Amino acid sequence: MKMKVTERYEAIVIELKGNVLGGPEANEYSDTIKKFLSEGKKNIVIDLGEVKFMNSSGLGMLISGLTTVNKENGKLKLANVEEKFIACSLLPSWSLFSKVILLLKKPWQVFN
Repeated sequence: MKMKVTERYEAIVIELKGNVLGGPEANEYSDTIKKFLSEGKKNIVIDLGEVKFMNSSGLGMLISGLTTVNKENGKLKLANVEEKFIACSLLPSWSLFSKVILLLKKPWQVFN
């Protein structure tokens, strides 16, 4: 998995690319989120448009990020979610994302 971080749309945008498998990459993802939260940047968008595959550990990584952001009273949103990942909504743990909006277009409007 590769990560590209930009600041736009009044939010931190974390673009994930490749296979999201958790493991050591999950630490980098978590550290990135914590860094921006500590700077007071609490609007975070996770762009999944370039993700090719995600296993249960990758899903756990996303849920962990959501939990971290929620504890800091921030907002975490998912953007460019492909249909193959929406099927994950059948998993019980996905219900933790009940406050997450799946954005297919216009991510700049997410925090309005």
